[in-house]
Amino acid sequence: MFAPWTHLVDWTSLHAITPFLAWLHLGGLAGDPREIAEAILISLLQVGIIAFLFRPLESMIPAERWEHRNLTRVDWQYTLMMLLGIFPMFSYLVLTPIANYFGGTDSSPGDESLLGIVHWVPMLKDHPLALFVVYYVIYDLVYYWMHRLQHALPWWWALHSMHHSTRQMSCWTNDRGSLVDGFLQSMVLAGVGVVIGVAPTDFAWLVLLGELVQNFSHANVRIRFGPVFDRLLVSPTFHRLHHMLVDPDRPNLHNCNFGQVFSIWDTVFGTALHGEPIRPTGVGDPMVDSDNDKNLVGLHWAAFRRFWGAITSRQGWKLGEVAFGEDYRPISVRDIDLHALHAGAACTPKSTASTFAEESQA
Repeated sequence: MFAPWTHLVDWTSLHAITPFLAWLHLGGLAGDPREIAEAILISLLQVGIIAFLFRPLESMIPAERWEHRNLTRVDWQYTLMMLLGIFPMFSYLVLTPIANYFGGTDSSPGDESLLGIVHWVPMLKDHPLALFVVYYVIYDLVYYWMHRLQHALPWWWALHSMHHSTRQMSCWTNDRGSLVDGFLQSMVLAGVGVVIGVAPTDFAWLVLLGELVQNFSHANVRIRFGPVFDRLLVSPTFHRLHHMLVDPDRPNLHNCNFGQVFSIWDTVFGTALHGEPIRPTGVGDPMVDSDNDKNLVGLHWAAFRRFWGAITSRQGWKLGEVAFGEDYRPISVRDIDLHALHAGAACTPKSTASTFAEESQA
């Protein structure tokens, strides 16, 4: 059943990837051209599933009905740019040479990483499916804690907030994010892959599985997995609560549902939220919400300005939830009137927030 896929990978490697690497003079550094070809084809497969499966579902069973989808345009543009260009190039022209240099993959029999899983549990080498499951459980657990740090560390939230700013969360939203944020995520997750000994091709399939689940969990659909499976796997309604607007009367409610594929991590670590109705998505912070008025370049410039404002201020290095002032510097939400913030006022300390609240009511 995999013969057509194998032939397609071989053809792409021979007629596209090898000549391209030769043109870049990277033939001996970027790894196996066949692996690069497979990564690109996997990205094409992902785009096809999003466009021809998830997108139609949004029309049939939407969680929210929109008059137009204008705000999703920048997301699908960014998804195509990431999946068909930046991600394959980064993974196989940057990460693979690093992995090969440190001997971090288990792809060569007898030449395993000393930190690799099969080095310590050799029997898994004879059970590739079980090995893949172990890889993925570790990968997903690391993602959960990384995701929590993206929200808790102000300078990282300055970047990650671009992902949360969209008011029209759709199947294309998953890849919406700052390139710097994407680089940091890739380095963390790929670093874990190198350490535990994931071969490049296996890593590509790990990423595809995780990304497809996230594309689906971001889709504008009202789908749940039921009372049992919703506590094991991330469903669209479960993840939608993670993207909900801040409720000023329940200010910590949105700090929930951080899982990528397995919702069980949220259950184990006390961040799971179930049973809430479908809520609007986006952020209450006007400085971040203004991302919706920008194009691809403007989105990244705004995220970088928040990032720069955070890393150059003391508040940017203190764990805790923040919003951003008009100078792009972070302000702890403890020092902000959340009702004024929810009304669309500029971020300001509580001592002057009442003025903005009065103006917004007027």
